[in-house]
Amino acid sequence: MELTLLGTGAPAGLPRPDCPCAACATSLGAEARAATALLLDDTLLLDLTPGAAFAAARAGRSLGGVRQVLLSHPHDGPAVEVPAGLPQPGRVPDGRELALLTGHRVRAVALDAPGTGYAVTGPDGTRLLYLPPGGAPAGLENGAREPYDMVVADVLGRPDALARLRAVGAVGAATDVLATHLDHDVPPGAETRRRLAAAGARAVPDGTTLTVGVYEDVPDVPRRTLVLGGARSGKSVEAERRLESFPDVLYVATGGTRGGDTEWAERVAAHRERRPGSWRTVETCDLVPLLGEGGAPLLIDCLSLWLTDAMDAVGAWDDAEWSGGGEKALRARVGELAEAVRTTRRTVVAVSNEVGSGIVPATASGRRYRDELGRLNAAVAAECETVLLTVAGQALTLRG
Repeated sequence: MELTLLGTGAPAGLPRPDCPCAACATSLGAEARAATALLLDDTLLLDLTPGAAFAAARAGRSLGGVRQVLLSHPHDGPAVEVPAGLPQPGRVPDGRELALLTGHRVRAVALDAPGTGYAVTGPDGTRLLYLPPGGAPAGLENGAREPYDMVVADVLGRPDALARLRAVGAVGAATDVLATHLDHDVPPGAETRRRLAAAGARAVPDGTTLTVGVYEDVPDVPRRTLVLGGARSGKSVEAERRLESFPDVLYVATGGTRGGDTEWAERVAAHRERRPGSWRTVETCDLVPLLGEGGAPLLIDCLSLWLTDAMDAVGAWDDAEWSGGGEKALRARVGELAEAVRTTRRTVVAVSNEVGSGIVPATASGRRYRDELGRLNAAVAAECETVLLTVAGQALTLRG
């Protein structure tokens, strides 16, 4: 089954008309995107959008052979004239299947938002799932589905849709996940590609033709990632974003609770509200056993607080205890943690503070903590495929 993406942008396109934002200003050339529309085997059109006929011509295709036009958006379609010779657009009711004379079978997929998703099986047996903007499948049962060969969806706008599909096995390691309905919420170009790669997805320019079931371009999701940054740099948001398209994430909070500290409680609550409802949370600094187990991806936030706990345990704040064995004990703990990161089979995203770039701490204990955190960060970074530094909400790739 062959797929041509006539457009890959949001319903208003990218750049949006008359929008002054930075993302729209830089959405030029290959980063400019028309509203998403899919042409399958030159016979089935999913979503009729303005300029679809011209988009097909630019891609070296024709709509002259289209035998069925199906709409996915919540409305009855854009206010555009149906090109001459093209069938009137329609919609398949949820749960119903449409068999085409071309050999394609189209099943309507129920969503948790207005609109219709379509699961298309080609004459060759390959399977594609297409979801409209803002939509995620509803009513999926665990183990109910085999992996699709390709999923075309609003990956950046609804990463939880991908998580749901992964949870039931509808998206596997060989599923080619294409991001469409791309809007101005994420800067185009390198930033869009970086975020999609973390979700195991990719974007292609308008007019691209792909063969469903060919997997060479499926990006590998990094198994170990370290996200560094200063205070309020966006490091925790970046770490959470990297796993929001995966189900059953275990969020490891190393900060614990601080009785009577209302400001700390507010910080913890803000983090919890930001996490997907399917994630679980455990509060512990005992990271090595978790890394040694199999299971769901781990998000560790953060190593800075883990180090505070470790330094408390070895008496690192007292000069006598530090020189009398505390330093050696801390080095052993850091080495054990780094070794656990090296040998873990889980997907891990860890967060840590990047310190030492500003004022030198006034106390010996403060300088000691700064130095040990630098050593810890370097030890963990050495075992990670991807290392990021967040500055002013922007993620800079140091490795990976």
